[in-house]
Amino acid sequence: MNDAAPPRSVKDALAAHRVFGRLPRESVALLAGRAQRSTHTAGSSAVSAGELLDRLVLIERGAVELGDPDLGWVMRLEAGEWFGAGVTPLQLQGTLQARAIGDTVLLTLPQDAIEAQCRQHPALALFFPALPATAGGAVGLDPGDTSALNLLATPIRALVQRAPVTISPDAPIRAAAKLMQDERVSSVLLVEQQHLFGLVTDRDLRNRVLAEGLDTNRPIADIATLAPLTVQAASPAFESLLLMARHNVHHVPVMEGARLAGMVTATDLTEQHSTSAVYLAADIYRQTTVAGLARVTARVERLQKNLAAAGASAYSAGRTITTITDALTTRLIQLAEALLGPAPVEYVWVAAGSQARSEQTARSDQDNCLVLDDSYDEAAHGEYFRAFSRFVCDGLAACGYIHCPGEMMAMTDQWRQPRHRWSQYFRQWVDEPEPMALMLTSVFFDLRAIHGNTGLLDALRQEVLRRTRGHSLFLSHMVGNALKHRPPLGLFGNILLARGEHAGKLDLKHGGIVPIVDLARVYALAAGVEAVNTHERLEQVGGTGEVTEEAARDLRHALEFLGRLRIAHQARQTVQGEPPDNFLALEEISNFQRSQLKDAFAVVDRLQAVLSQRYGSRY
Repeated sequence: MNDAAPPRSVKDALAAHRVFGRLPRESVALLAGRAQRSTHTAGSSAVSAGELLDRLVLIERGAVELGDPDLGWVMRLEAGEWFGAGVTPLQLQGTLQARAIGDTVLLTLPQDAIEAQCRQHPALALFFPALPATAGGAVGLDPGDTSALNLLATPIRALVQRAPVTISPDAPIRAAAKLMQDERVSSVLLVEQQHLFGLVTDRDLRNRVLAEGLDTNRPIADIATLAPLTVQAASPAFESLLLMARHNVHHVPVMEGARLAGMVTATDLTEQHSTSAVYLAADIYRQTTVAGLARVTARVERLQKNLAAAGASAYSAGRTITTITDALTTRLIQLAEALLGPAPVEYVWVAAGSQARSEQTARSDQDNCLVLDDSYDEAAHGEYFRAFSRFVCDGLAACGYIHCPGEMMAMTDQWRQPRHRWSQYFRQWVDEPEPMALMLTSVFFDLRAIHGNTGLLDALRQEVLRRTRGHSLFLSHMVGNALKHRPPLGLFGNILLARGEHAGKLDLKHGGIVPIVDLARVYALAAGVEAVNTHERLEQVGGTGEVTEEAARDLRHALEFLGRLRIAHQARQTVQGEPPDNFLALEEISNFQRSQLKDAFAVVDRLQAVLSQRYGSRY
């Protein structure tokens, strides 16, 4: 509950703070005028999920437990500490919750008040690394500023500041803490016989050792994150940014092949500048209504235009734009649960189609489904999940991701089922590949977990890959279905243009990109490859016996070329105020590009012919 605290006492509280006390008295007075004081009883909710997106909270008296129920961790903050806008990483601000420990008094400051003081006193910005700031303390980078897109071109190795700080997994916790202190680092890597074993951060020491009263003579491996997520040194820096955002981590080991090369942190990426996608995602998590989300996602077309202007690859642009869709989907799920209450049984919200493959552009419809725990009971739980899935799907539609014309969405009863029923679906599709089943496989064999218990999908995918690998009859029908999408090449190698509504134009999606996606899916299912993204599938299937290394590389290059053409075409339409589409007029590209287009189509045509011969000439 809010108290009408005397302005003087709030001012005194701010003046006594270790950071705000450094400001001139008039600045402290301005902040005090914007502050709100609230008192909370022991065990009560002090801050709910989503409330930290535009405010900073200072603990004046008492303590709070700050945590994320989805991640299953909690940490204790005492009087004098703060959390929220500016100090908590952007990707966590939408999900953290705080519970009062004992009688607690909080001071809350709006983010814009902090930003104003950072502009007036640039040194203050050093204490707020999570504010959207450029180097030099200028807060509020324009989301359309393409200069910030350098993360797309910067290899992650360029951000590695030093050799990795390592320790044996058997070393005592105390020794690891002393090493981190001596080396002035916030994490240490556990390495044994040049093999990365685990990762320990200063947060682990605080939450898993000090807070639990753990014996510091125990091995450091006891508190480590084992087999941590890693990134390759040659990858663009934005890969680490997406990895941190998706998994809510702040430290990522960098590898040169199998060799440990170093570490990057969220701070390293903040200092390097962030992409406009970060600001867009942060804005999404600030919204509390579907209307607000729709206003934010209207900027996706502008983001794609900036990516095209910055020369981003089609691969990185697709992943960046899809990350925004993922953030939007997650936020809608959070709003649905806030409205309807917690889900009665475990579930995983699953993206299908281009979102699953991380290959979206600014104009995409939605394909999704729900995999429910097998404890689901229709009579007891059906009404909740109908309302839940309807809210999310309608919310996506309101934000520009139109309802799937084939109703392949979680709000459709057929695609909202317990795990055992999904297992039956896939078993039937593989063993009885009739035409409708083959059409469904083109959507539902590309799946990726977005939110919830990801184990429900992981087990299902493993089961499907075991069933499809080497299943020649099923693969034969998959090839026949894939060959329905042919590259638009005439008898003499000329480009065939569309008729009807888009007469005289080239359908880049169905004539160029979809045939490559289909080929990669067949290769992956035949080889039992888990990757879902088309580029990554082609990287992994080359040389497996399904397709040669050279042919897989040619397909990757063709896919990248066609993807760049589509992104540039849609960016031009955005500039001209037209809705983006996939239909390219040949006048838009040079003769040299037309020649490359024919070469790309020829690669696809040749490899389709190879599959046709392998699995049956009747196709």
